[in-house]
Amino acid sequence: MPRIMCFLPVIAAMAVLAACGHGDDSGSSITTPTNPTRGQLLSTPTMVGSYSASDLLSMLTSDPLGEELLQLTFSPTCTVNVYHMEYETVGGAGEATTASAALMVPTGSATTCSGARPIVMYAHGTNTSKTFNMAELSGNSEALLMASVFASQGYIVVAPNYAGYDTSTLPYHPYLNGTQQSDDMIDSLAAARSAYSTADTSDNGKLFITGYSQGGYVAMATHKAMQAAGTAVTAAAPMSGPYALAAFGDAIFAGEVDMSAPANFDLVLTSYQHSYQNVYTAPTDVYEAQYAPTADELLPSATAMSTIYANGQLPQNVLFNSTPPSAAYASITPATTPASLAPSFALGFGTPDLVTNAYRLSYLQDAAANPDGGFPTVTTGVPTAAPGLAIRQDLKTNDLRNWGPTAPVLLCAGDSDPTVFYFNTQLIQSYWAAASATSTVTLLDVDSSPTSGDPYANEKTGFAAAKAAVAAAAVVGGATDGGALAVLQDYHATLVPPFCVYAVKSFFDGF
Repeated sequence: MPRIMCFLPVIAAMAVLAACGHGDDSGSSITTPTNPTRGQLLSTPTMVGSYSASDLLSMLTSDPLGEELLQLTFSPTCTVNVYHMEYETVGGAGEATTASAALMVPTGSATTCSGARPIVMYAHGTNTSKTFNMAELSGNSEALLMASVFASQGYIVVAPNYAGYDTSTLPYHPYLNGTQQSDDMIDSLAAARSAYSTADTSDNGKLFITGYSQGGYVAMATHKAMQAAGTAVTAAAPMSGPYALAAFGDAIFAGEVDMSAPANFDLVLTSYQHSYQNVYTAPTDVYEAQYAPTADELLPSATAMSTIYANGQLPQNVLFNSTPPSAAYASITPATTPASLAPSFALGFGTPDLVTNAYRLSYLQDAAANPDGGFPTVTTGVPTAAPGLAIRQDLKTNDLRNWGPTAPVLLCAGDSDPTVFYFNTQLIQSYWAAASATSTVTLLDVDSSPTSGDPYANEKTGFAAAKAAVAAAAVVGGATDGGALAVLQDYHATLVPPFCVYAVKSFFDGF
């Protein structure tokens, strides 16, 4: 199953600045409404922090993503007030539930910090922590980037935590459920606009959507839903997302196992089983016997992943058994091409493994009988018309190769990403081109060489320098592969995000 996404945001140990005046809503108790009014606030939003430009700059200097951002000569401008909101929404099966979000509001005397401001809706990446909260900047690289790059530059930021996280009453997370996750995003925007009087702000009608990794997928699904509903989107910029879910799932089962695969697989299966009730009759239909008893609703969890691994509830890397499910699949157990990603694919095979060989075999046989048009070779470029296996049906349901944007889009990613494979970005761009989408679509590969007059030359140059620094540090630490594996391990979660986020800010500034 897709090891689809990991921006398990880097949690750095950062001191809490006294000037920030933090509060904590994580222990608040809320009741799930019987008949939800989607997007309705459950209570008056609470301001949990106020961060001056100097506060943010200080926090960035001690954050792994912030340090890379500062190499691009970035500097915060506005003070940012951060509010925690709770609102009504729905779960993966349409059930009533609640969710929470961060509302980040710029303030200050500068022209860009006051008056009616543009909105950036931000969808966060995969996180395994049940208590994850975008309203808490300390120790949360993703939230800090949003506050610094967008809110401190005059954008109102609305960043949901998603149903199943923080104070949400949903016992699972509808991971990569395009309908639910876009509903959640749209509901968070309605809640934020209801909170304007509390936050002493207003928007100017410009609406931007972005997100990274899982959030890149959510951002695109939200753009699709808003466009279908007739809601004007000024521009969107999904980053490193698994847009071609059906092809991505096929690649993983074909031996191209992405990093952090077991956690992502568990999140996907829990999501689709609760949303569609069709993935399995019993967990042992998919999971090895030692993991089956606790697999459902295991993630997200308030328990640290290190403890989950130590308790034997989930393997850290191994998704599949190193013995092929049949002799025909020996060459993809694991896959060895592309060679640059082979070391990361190999990490996904061994024992104890999460997924039974019988289930992997049934998946591979269905993929052979009903091949995706984008993997392993590009034919039609779209998902197969009638997949037989339930999980492949669910992946097709949530695949985004079925629409075309009318607003401008920037697609940012890195072409050697071992977590969310770059072909996701290539396939969606190709699909839009073939479908004659009416919007302007810009593709930015931050892991490419800048060209003459390249508007994103600084991001590409900065990325190359950051990648070289990781490799050099690994060599000093004793790595014998020139630091290649260290770069792969940092690629998706640490190296790509700050450069793509900076590029997105530049893109949005043009509207």
